[in-house]
Amino acid sequence: MPGKFHHEQIYRGRDVIARLAALRVTLCGAGALGSNLADNLVRQGVAHLRVIDHDRIEEHNVSTQLYGESEVGGWKIEVLKNRLFRAAGVEIEPVQKQLEQGNAKQLLKDCDLIIDTFDNSASRSLVQTTCRATGTNCLHAGLFEDYGEVIWDEQYRVPEDVAGDVCDYPLARNLVMMTVAIASEAVVRFVRDGARQNWSITLNDFAVREVTD
Repeated sequence: MPGKFHHEQIYRGRDVIARLAALRVTLCGAGALGSNLADNLVRQGVAHLRVIDHDRIEEHNVSTQLYGESEVGGWKIEVLKNRLFRAAGVEIEPVQKQLEQGNAKQLLKDCDLIIDTFDNSASRSLVQTTCRATGTNCLHAGLFEDYGEVIWDEQYRVPEDVAGDVCDYPLARNLVMMTVAIASEAVVRFVRDGARQNWSITLNDFAVREVTD
């Protein structure tokens, strides 16, 4: 009988699926991008996934994040852990902590790739500083209104925080899912042949463009 990655394996090849299974990934954030990206990655073959988040699920998360209405009030990291195990049989390493200067080196160690989906400049800066100090591969994914981006750390500039509630801005689910798909593909291409492609995504004109400078 075909295995759970049967279609991906036919498309990608057995070697790529094996490389994904061996890849050690740390995902920073379990919100709109992080939760959906985690789901994509384990369904594509990633088997070693640490996820860092310290928030609870709120009602306004239901439309753009992986979580359901019945899970409102639960810790994102615990709900995500259960969902991913049921979906793909993957036991993630949940880290229910806020990334801080004092723990960043410890929480971001022992991995081949760090993916930053945090929603604030301080946390993104801390991820970048730590990755550059340790030489760890790092991919940043972000959203704002009509715009999404997937940028490798060498080309990434940490954006300034928006005024007011960092989570209270216009956001369409379709932009989230487009950005998640591009980030997932960026990871696969990096594993496949070392490609480090940068992308911008805009929803209104339905455009995905490679960022080359």
